[in-house]
Amino acid sequence: EVRLVESGGGSVQDGGSLLLSCEVSGYPITIKSNYRLGWFRQSPGEVREGVAAVDNLGNTAYARSVKDRFILSVDFTKSVLTMHMHNVTSEDSGMYYCALDPVGGFAREWLIIRPGPDAYWGQGTQVSVSS
Repeated sequence: EVRLVESGGGSVQDGGSLLLSCEVSGYPITIKSNYRLGWFRQSPGEVREGVAAVDNLGNTAYARSVKDRFILSVDFTKSVLTMHMHNVTSEDSGMYYCALDPVGGFAREWLIIRPGPDAYWGQGTQVSVSS
């Protein structure tokens, strides 16, 4: 069974930092497997939007609003995807979901068109930025 478990959300002040983690089990995250792995966020009344993603070819993509502030990395030994969030603003508030698509490449396009029906999702972790 494939499982994605997010952690690290919480409340943070405007301009602060936060670290989100997504632990993947039941699916190999290695250089030999096919995957797209990333973070998507959703605010009340809004559609879920792509934040950052990485694929098995090493391509990394970021939404324009978080580029140069958020940093994505993968720990292959633990199958954990982390996202360092720096200089956050109220616009970064929302429920953050980790997603895994068992197909390779095209992280940038995947971030825009969002995962398809075969994707796996975590339960989400809430991020609240206050001024």
